[in-house]
Amino acid sequence: MTTLGTPLTPQSTKVMLLGAGELGKEVLIALQRLGVETIAVDRYDHAPGQQVAHHARTIAMSDPEQLRTLIEAERPHLVVPEIEAIATPVLEQLEAQGTVRVIPTARAARLTMDREGIRVLAAQTLGLPTSPYRFCDSQAELQAAIDAGIGYPCIVKPVMSSSGKGQSKIDGPADVQKAWDYAMAGGRVSHGRVIVEGFVDFDYEITLLTVRSLGPEGTAVTSFCEPIGHVQVNGDYVESWQPQPMAARALERAKAIAQAVTDNLGGQGVFGVELFVKDDQVWFSEVSPRPHDTGLVTLCTQHQSEFELHARAILGLPVDTSLRNPGASAVIYGGVEAVGIVFDGVDEALRVPGTDLRLFGKPESFAKRRMGVALARADDVETARANAKLAAGKVRPRVMR
Repeated sequence: MTTLGTPLTPQSTKVMLLGAGELGKEVLIALQRLGVETIAVDRYDHAPGQQVAHHARTIAMSDPEQLRTLIEAERPHLVVPEIEAIATPVLEQLEAQGTVRVIPTARAARLTMDREGIRVLAAQTLGLPTSPYRFCDSQAELQAAIDAGIGYPCIVKPVMSSSGKGQSKIDGPADVQKAWDYAMAGGRVSHGRVIVEGFVDFDYEITLLTVRSLGPEGTAVTSFCEPIGHVQVNGDYVESWQPQPMAARALERAKAIAQAVTDNLGGQGVFGVELFVKDDQVWFSEVSPRPHDTGLVTLCTQHQSEFELHARAILGLPVDTSLRNPGASAVIYGGVEAVGIVFDGVDEALRVPGTDLRLFGKPESFAKRRMGVALARADDVETARANAKLAAGKVRPRVMR
């Protein structure tokens, strides 16, 4: 039986999110609807999640001492990593001491915080199909890996980054230095190391949201949302839709891969498993032990969004992954470099049938920073995609003069 307390009392159930961007903000809202006391931590003040949480804290989460001091002072029941740049050895130590429970586990947070840990687990430990890959510590090693078999075209990514930062495609020798320099600029913590992946000739890529929750007997149960299709540009998601049509055999293989990875990682919560699909073939790409940016579409498609699913699962509550209707999401970029922008055209966007918006409230805008998302529900995915993109295009960020 799960018992939940009352916020801001000695009996409260306290959850700390490490990372308070747009995804963390939605998780915080879902937790608060269940009466949970929330603590939003980020590296800068007034992050989206800090604007809605009971408590806001600003630290460098990659600094072991700052992170340890904060967790020991706040004493949350659960610590929920929402970004990659975290001092995960501290989480492992605190979990081992019984100070706190980490979602899904401290080991999972460590393995998935960088692409090296999770790729080695998937390809070498679990023997799952992946693209060919090599890890490189210099531009010379990158060139040697390409020449030794990875070939062109290929994809280069920092071993740790988020939202496609530092990721690029190499089509020939002339692109290698530029890709290396871009990766070095885009990595969050582990500078100097990249993964280079051979190009997979896939038909489409999906995110399979995989939920580990507790069943009636208190044992782990795995359930899946309908597959989410998405388009990425330079590794950054720009639109997503649900459901993505798939052959039955491909979906069966996708679920088997996702379950193998998440069973190994353990714990409770939502995992965003990214996969490449061609006909009936499926390749593992990446996994995030948290709600996924492409899963923003679930805010308008599912009975319980990925954020509600995450909140319920980590608290030991029942979940419902069923689809309510087809839908789509489209990203709204900042378009300008400024602090405190305003948004024109919100009313025009919401006149598009079946649409909704999420404006994230990020205090600073960049040209390619994700500042919001348009959502659209419809009777079919094609209509939803068209309406989401139409609505997103009507929102016009600008500097207030």
